[in-house]
Amino acid sequence: MAISYNKLWKLLIDKNIKKTDLRKIAGVSTNVIAKLGKNDPVSMETLVKICTALKCDIADIVEMTSDAGNGGK
Repeated sequence: MAISYNKLWKLLIDKNIKKTDLRKIAGVSTNVIAKLGKNDPVSMETLVKICTALKCDIADIVEMTSDAGNGGK
């Protein structure tokens, strides 16, 4: 299984929030945003900060996908 943050990116588009804005309102580093962009794992603390900033649940921003070599697509 692999991690996908595609739901996060869609939520940002729906809320008209840029990645740089997310970084500021959630209080996370540029390194965290880069990890999210590469679907790399981040800490639960980081996910909670993002969910608090966006007023959403973890299931709204992250999902487990098949790791069949193409990100589950």
